Amino acid sequence: MLIDHPILSDEDRTPSAAIAETAEDGLILREQHRRGGTEVGVRRAEQLMARAPLSDRDIKSMYSYFARHAVDRHGRHWADPIKPSAGYIAWRLWGGDEARDWINSLRARLREVGI
Repeated sequence: MLIDHPILSDEDRTPSAAIAETAEDGLILREQHRRGGTEVGVRRAEQLMARAPLSDRDIKSMYSYFARHAVDRHGRHWADPIKPSAGYIAWRLWGGDEARDWINSLRARLREVGI
């Protein structure tokens, strides 16, 4: 089990309301279009919507997701309001651009202390 480092408070680790709303939007889009994201992405969206503090493991997982899937932004139909790409829907499940920026900053702070 990972022990979360005290460099990040619970407040630091708590997703914003905007991130929670983006994750909820991802679930709505997934339901409407019947594609986008995996069961892991659905669980992540539910976690973000609950606005509970993230563990170090969650932060690292989200950081890895955003790093791996940044290329999806260049795909066909990204953010198309009528036919959004599966990658776009998945990105929303994970909290979108705001979550990516937030997670990048949390990950950098963890790296400062060697985590």
